[in-house]
Amino acid sequence: MPELPEVERARRLVEQVAVGRRIQRVRCADDEIVLVGVTPRELARSLTGRLVVASRRRGKQLWWELDRRPWPLFHFGMTGQFVTQTAGPLRLAAHGKRALDRSWPPKFWKIIVRLDDGTELAMTNMRRLGRIRLQADPERERPIAGLGFDPLYEMPSAAELGARLRARKGVLKSVLLDQGFVAGVGNWMADEILYQARIDPRRRGTELSAAEARRIHDALARVVETACAVDADKERFPAEWLFHHRWGKDVQARTAKGEKIEHLEIGGRTTAWVPSVQR
Repeated sequence: MPELPEVERARRLVEQVAVGRRIQRVRCADDEIVLVGVTPRELARSLTGRLVVASRRRGKQLWWELDRRPWPLFHFGMTGQFVTQTAGPLRLAAHGKRALDRSWPPKFWKIIVRLDDGTELAMTNMRRLGRIRLQADPERERPIAGLGFDPLYEMPSAAELGARLRARKGVLKSVLLDQGFVAGVGNWMADEILYQARIDPRRRGTELSAAEARRIHDALARVVETACAVDADKERFPAEWLFHHRWGKDVQARTAKGEKIEHLEIGGRTTAWVPSVQR
């Protein structure tokens, strides 16, 4: 599913094509699951004619600042993303190997915004697990108000994060997935971070040494910054990353170094890890 790097890519796309532009027309799908607390007509009326001032993100939540409130808040769920006529879809794990939809308007669109230069920007959401809201002040309302720090924008020091980790009694995989602890880390990122930090995902925060906590801090920063630097293009992730080999619960899976990958369930989530490396 889209995690922090994928949503940051979407934020940058909006910044590139929409910021400084006025919204000329809005089409909204009649989908009461994706549109939360707002009708298609209300959403379209609130956005039409507004100037897009900024594109903002915290964790997996993305919102636009307009020249008048309320502002739209987007969450992509399992398969959502933004696309334009020229910026096609990013391949997500949920897409598998099937051909990506490059038609226009795209299949499974939930909102299409036409800007004053003719550009059209759409949010797609095949599995309908994404959400679109209108809020007067997204940063001070839930869900954003309940999120932890964003590791791209506000990464704490190694000492501070270490203290927070070592105060947590939960298993580390679940701690990293807790959006109230750190915003934007999802399943593949948590596995990658713990693999690079050489830490067993079943360990508890209270069991960590200061040196181990620092390794998690460094791996978190490295994974986030590297993935965002390539706009979440998976083919450009470093060849040695666990990411390239973690999928499908393959009992024969190996890392690029030949290390055996195993899979287990933690907190209801499939976890890929390398027992020979992670202690």
